[in-house]
Amino acid sequence: MKNFSFELIKSCAQSGARLGLLHTPHGDIETPCYMPVGTQATVKAMTPRDLKDIDAKIILSNTYHLYMRPGHELVREAGGLHSFMGWDRPILTDSGGFQVFSLAQMNKIREDGVEFRSHIDGSKHFFTPEKVMEIEQALGADIAMCFDECAPYPSEYTYTKQAMQRTHRWAQRCKSEHTREDQALFGIVQGGMYADLRIESAKTIADMDFIGNAIGGLSVGEPKPIMYEMLEAIEPHMPKLKPRYLMGVGSPDCLIEGSIRGVDMFDCVLQTRIARNGLALTRYGKRMLRNKEYAHDFSPIEEGCECYACKNFTRAYIRHLIKAKEILGAQLITIHNLHMSLRLMEEIRQAIKEDRLLSLRQNWIDRGGYQC
Repeated sequence: MKNFSFELIKSCAQSGARLGLLHTPHGDIETPCYMPVGTQATVKAMTPRDLKDIDAKIILSNTYHLYMRPGHELVREAGGLHSFMGWDRPILTDSGGFQVFSLAQMNKIREDGVEFRSHIDGSKHFFTPEKVMEIEQALGADIAMCFDECAPYPSEYTYTKQAMQRTHRWAQRCKSEHTREDQALFGIVQGGMYADLRIESAKTIADMDFIGNAIGGLSVGEPKPIMYEMLEAIEPHMPKLKPRYLMGVGSPDCLIEGSIRGVDMFDCVLQTRIARNGLALTRYGKRMLRNKEYAHDFSPIEEGCECYACKNFTRAYIRHLIKAKEILGAQLITIHNLHMSLRLMEEIRQAIKEDRLLSLRQNWIDRGGYQC
């Protein structure tokens, strides 16, 4: 794999946490890391300059949505996703599997792939592992994901096992089809909320020898203690010298707990989605800035925060923007929420260096920011 490698720098003495460095064709990423989500080749309410200002090292885009519009061939014609969206740092594209199974109005799962309808116009489409590899290679992200079947929660054991086994067969087909030397392909561990299936899947995906390994099908409605139980079950069976990516997870408590359980990479739309509704994440808990209590509050979103929003604007002003339905309100809260999450990851990495990650968790709990 050209220009891609992972260094495991340190393992935490207190927990399963790991400190690493991920080398990609478009730059290096310290891990554990949080990746802002740019589903449709844009992180909502953020310009690439904004993302660099908060020092986002890598962002995520979505294969399903980019296939639907503008189309992967257009992106290829533009020179690839980096050129198309004006972002010269690393990008990860997921396979679109979750969207095919959750957003589509209708889908029919077969051994060769999935027939589904577009959420935009109802048109029929068919994704196979080979088709997904064609799309992701055209997009040209630094990291691509295999096409998988994500069993919903809850699901019966028999169906969950069948979906897991199909995921394994599709992973092998993806690996056979993937030829792009400057793009890393990650396999995905499935198995629902059944520890024996999760362990079987972790072992099977590890044996396929992907560049990295993702954990899918968690944070799909199950209680968080079950998610943590699944992470603990598979941790001993995940390759030690390869990056581990927990898909679709990124609230402050999950960033901490996932890191404790050996996760290296996270992504989540939470930070941007709640910002558009006026909700800010802080080290002291959530703040709904549209509330009346902030109408005459001339302090920043979070005291001591160094983000652009907190250094220049007040809660009262941002509340005014939200009430007036001005786009700037969502933009400022998005900047803050993403900045806060990236700074939390810096704290986590420093705590791993100093073997005090469990103490960091307790500090966040005591302060009220843990359950954001």
